[in-house]
Amino acid sequence: MSLVGMKNAHLIDPKEIDPAKTKTVRLASEKVDKDLWHQVYDITFTMKSGQIVEAIAVHDASIEECSMSKADVFVVSTRLPAHDK
Repeated sequence: MSLVGMKNAHLIDPKEIDPAKTKTVRLASEKVDKDLWHQVYDITFTMKSGQIVEAIAVHDASIEECSMSKADVFVVSTRLPAHDK
């Protein structure tokens, strides 16, 4: 769903993605009903050129269907470096 949203916004060309390097990490999952979870994912697409495109996707999922709602997709434009305390 994230890829389609980014493709439709002309931010990414699926033909240029290296699928073996795509990473998806679940950041949060909250049970909101008997069989419904609100989930947040970090998705990193690596292009064949080596460029990284990162997005955060938020949606609802159930055991029967991985997408019970439309996904809200946020493109990460800058990742700030972590610093020591």
